[in-house]
Amino acid sequence: PNLTLITAPMPKQKKQKRPRKSPMGGGMGSSSADPGKRQGFTFNKTFGQHILKNPLIVKTIVERAGIKPTDTVLEIGPGTGNLTQKLLEVSKKVVALEYDPRMIAELHKRFQGTELIHKLNIVQGDAIKLKFPYFDVCVANVPYQISSPLTFKLLSHRPIFRCAVLMFQREFAMRLVAQPGDPLFCRLSLNAQMLSKVQHMIKVSRNSFRPPPKVESSVVRIEPKNPPPPINFTEWDGLVRICFSRKNKTIGGIFRNKHVLQLLQKNYDVYCSLNNVEEKKSDVKCLVEESLEESKLKEKRSSKLSQDDFLQLLESFNSKGLHFS
Repeated sequence: PNLTLITAPMPKQKKQKRPRKSPMGGGMGSSSADPGKRQGFTFNKTFGQHILKNPLIVKTIVERAGIKPTDTVLEIGPGTGNLTQKLLEVSKKVVALEYDPRMIAELHKRFQGTELIHKLNIVQGDAIKLKFPYFDVCVANVPYQISSPLTFKLLSHRPIFRCAVLMFQREFAMRLVAQPGDPLFCRLSLNAQMLSKVQHMIKVSRNSFRPPPKVESSVVRIEPKNPPPPINFTEWDGLVRICFSRKNKTIGGIFRNKHVLQLLQKNYDVYCSLNNVEEKKSDVKCLVEESLEESKLKEKRSSKLSQDDFLQLLESFNSKGLHFS
């Protein structure tokens, strides 16, 4: 007899999409290089890990840094190496400072066996605690919690570097560049602009990162003043800290405060002792009033004062033996 073979239909298999290969390697979705796409790899929110995945932003950052073939670049927080790759292509050397051992492992995997590996020096550690090596240019995607201390650590670094191109949360970036009279103008603005030229470069959407942060970001370019301003920065910051404790109060009102007068009295006593001042006044209140009158800033408010105004105020106080450190 003729037998007819009946076969059950095979279930349709879903066609798997091949991952889109990125010119940036791991940053745009290659499963072999991108730890964020692999099962079990989670970004650590404690470290503020948000990996920049937008190649246009990466390109802009490298261009604005103006890196020369002879430059050593300090990259803080290289993550999985999207920006690192472009920095290696245009510089002599990249020192990549990374805290997370998992990210360091990813960097080794990404560049091992490539012609760029000999230009890469990976250092594990905390950017705030480690001593920075020599560098010409700094590039960093900065976690919010270390934005201010990192900025001023960079500005105090010697020898003076050429520039830093830094990614910050938008609000912090706008405070860095704020001018007198701007609601965001603050101690941070004044101190950063005393030590450097600060420019807002570009705004960066939260969707340019993986995982997306809760806020928008901005790229800022910082050029340290070279030579640095001829001031005692510790004393300058002491004055600025007091003035911005109540930035919308008049300067006269701030310096009549009991606690401020006590601080100045203590500093004045130390100054007189160290400099053998014989005719010292027992009460600094009258010296403060004289200084304020000379500066002609008594009725002004800190939020409206320029850098030159603060320098004038500091000079008036110092001329009477009043110091802030």
